[in-house]
Amino acid sequence: MDRKEINEKITTIFRDVFGDNNLVINDEMTAADVENWDSLTHMLMITKVEEEFGVKFRLKELNKLKKVGDIISILEEKCQQN
Repeated sequence: MDRKEINEKITTIFRDVFGDNNLVINDEMTAADVENWDSLTHMLMITKVEEEFGVKFRLKELNKLKKVGDIISILEEKCQQN
C-alpha cells in the first residue's frame, strides 16, 4: 500500500472520528489544527486506524505521533512489513 492509498483511508477515518466530511488532512496537521481533537478522540482515531489497517501501534510508536504525517509514515513501514 502506498502513501496515497494510506492517506485516503486516513482521511476517511479522520472525517468519521471528527464528524467533518469536508476535513482535508495533510502531513503537517496536528491536534491543534482540528476542532475536537482531544485525548479521547485521539485514542478513538488510533483504534480505528489499527482496525482499518490490521496493525497494532507499540507504545514507542504512539509517542512519536505528533502530526498526521507521522501516522502515515509508520503505517507505510508496517504495511511494507506485512
